[in-house]
Amino acid sequence: MNTYGKVFKITTYGESHGRALGVVIDGCPAGLEIDETFINKELQRRKPGQSKITTQRREEDKVEILSGVFEGKATGMPISMVVYNTDQRSKDYSHIHDKFRPSHADYTYTAKYGLRDYRGGGRSSARETLARVAAGAVAKQFLASKNINVYAYVSQVGALSLNKPYTELDLNNTDNNIVRCPDNATAEKMIALIDETRKSRDTIGGLVTCVIKGVPAGLGEPVFDKLHAELGKAMLSINAVKGFEFGSGFEGIKLNGSVHNDIFYKDEQGNVRTKTNHSGGVQGGISNGEDIYFNTAFKPVATIMQDQESLNESGEEVTVTGKGRHDPCVVPRAVPIVEAMSALVITDFFLRNETTKLK
Repeated sequence: MNTYGKVFKITTYGESHGRALGVVIDGCPAGLEIDETFINKELQRRKPGQSKITTQRREEDKVEILSGVFEGKATGMPISMVVYNTDQRSKDYSHIHDKFRPSHADYTYTAKYGLRDYRGGGRSSARETLARVAAGAVAKQFLASKNINVYAYVSQVGALSLNKPYTELDLNNTDNNIVRCPDNATAEKMIALIDETRKSRDTIGGLVTCVIKGVPAGLGEPVFDKLHAELGKAMLSINAVKGFEFGSGFEGIKLNGSVHNDIFYKDEQGNVRTKTNHSGGVQGGISNGEDIYFNTAFKPVATIMQDQESLNESGEEVTVTGKGRHDPCVVPRAVPIVEAMSALVITDFFLRNETTKLK
């Protein structure tokens, strides 16, 4: 349950209020240049306390590479990375040590394990995702060497949508504002909506769109490990994710097959292309060389600064009071997480392909 991937494998460890969180990567090709500065930049995009619309927990989130890298290159051995926690306030959670917070993992963890770490949710906390972002940063460096790039951005907050396809956006502008929407006019409205929600002591959900460019045709498996199925699994493993929509998604059911079919042609360089991309870059579970794109839906953060009725471990009715430092909307910080998980999936499939063809 803590390991993902078949060739490029990651295992994450640690808890929200424990001493540290980290990741071990196995299967990273020897000789890959590892830029520690880039890993830390990715962690800064995910870290708490970065703006008025995120949790105010203050963590430096600086990675320490313990093994697997020598003179700036991967050795082929396991790469171990750790990030130490420095700003835990476990006392903020003492009032719910025996209470089940609505829509959290408190009850389900207790049902499965018979106990739980109530300090910030322990292992169920979204803070675990920093380990994924660190590993994803290594995967991004591998993909960059293959001219493959991953872009994610916030396309919706609550009912407020960015009504433009990604093809009309400059995705390099995503980090130009604190909500990580590449359209500044829409971003300002999103920021105002999140801030208004925060002031009302409530939370709100949103949508993150991801685009992967440069993926060659032929990545993926034809049956259970379809490329888009694995991307769906990766996204649904992220905290607070409630939906995944690939390619044309639910809108595609409104089209007839004669419109939805992606017609093949050869471009001026002789490459096989499709005139449209309703398939989202994947057909038969295998990439076709077009852009891969999908949406990931995040629910409103479960911790709200309001009293809610619930039960305790004895089955008694109790009132749960929201305390601590929490995001009013998770999607701005989810952008690098979506990118990281996407990079991990594509890297794993890329390396799997190296074992399926005669050299």
